[in-house]
Amino acid sequence: MATDSATDLFEQHRPVLTGVAYRMLGRVADAEDVVQEAWLRWSAADHGQVRDPRAYLVRVTTRLAIDRLRHVQSRREAYVGPWLPEPYVTDFGPTVPDTAERAVLAESVSLAVLVVMESLSPLERAVFVLREAFGFPYAEIAHTLDRGEAAVRQLAGRARKHVEAGRPRYEVDPAERRDLTERFLAAAAEGDLEGLMALLAPDVRLVGDSGGKAKAPLRVVETAEKVGRFLHGVAAKGLAPGSELELRFLELNGAESVLLLADGKPDSVLQVDTADGRIQRVYIIRNPDKLLLLAHHGHGE
Repeated sequence: MATDSATDLFEQHRPVLTGVAYRMLGRVADAEDVVQEAWLRWSAADHGQVRDPRAYLVRVTTRLAIDRLRHVQSRREAYVGPWLPEPYVTDFGPTVPDTAERAVLAESVSLAVLVVMESLSPLERAVFVLREAFGFPYAEIAHTLDRGEAAVRQLAGRARKHVEAGRPRYEVDPAERRDLTERFLAAAAEGDLEGLMALLAPDVRLVGDSGGKAKAPLRVVETAEKVGRFLHGVAAKGLAPGSELELRFLELNGAESVLLLADGKPDSVLQVDTADGRIQRVYIIRNPDKLLLLAHHGHGE
């Protein structure tokens, strides 16, 4: 049975545990299940034998996340259309005041990086998350995964190369992202195809995630012309007669995003990656299962 001090200790480390689990799994509900299981293990542990509670809890959470990831991978393989992570509200708060550290945490939870991490093995993903996002020493990661340090360094090298090769090769400026997102939304709302096309990079890519449960392209849409015409067509159709659309800006996966609400309920999440004054990537998440936890963000910013 956990004492009050043991409970407080767990709650102190909960943000890190949730961060590790989400980066491993890309789904908030799975991450929360893993952290809850870690709590059950912690509450039953002999706390007097635990010299480093943070290391112990990260070890338990990581191993549980690896097991869960192996279980859900078959579910991902059967997914209808492109897969994107479940939107994750990122508020690093005063616990992460350092700008460089915030940037690392934000990038490691970005949609682009999480998509690339899907093709890593569970062990590679665990090493990448613990090393690149949270800066754990190789020796500690080796202990966490019950592997030799040399093997962990090899896993880290492979994972880093894979992620570097697959992620976008440009830096996104937050102010530019906000400006282009607002102009993008205005052009779409006004049905301004020419204005929309002017905002898109020639090789822009649009990734839509519906899971087959809402309208979204079942393949990645590429090139400015195809993406522009697709978005123009969507905007032209509009919502069902009588329905009301609201837009809310909020930070998801380390980047400012737009939550679209139809009649007060989450309908879509839109996020763009930008560089050199143009939109490089457009992400649209419409799977209703992935938007449930955003419902309470529809009432004010």
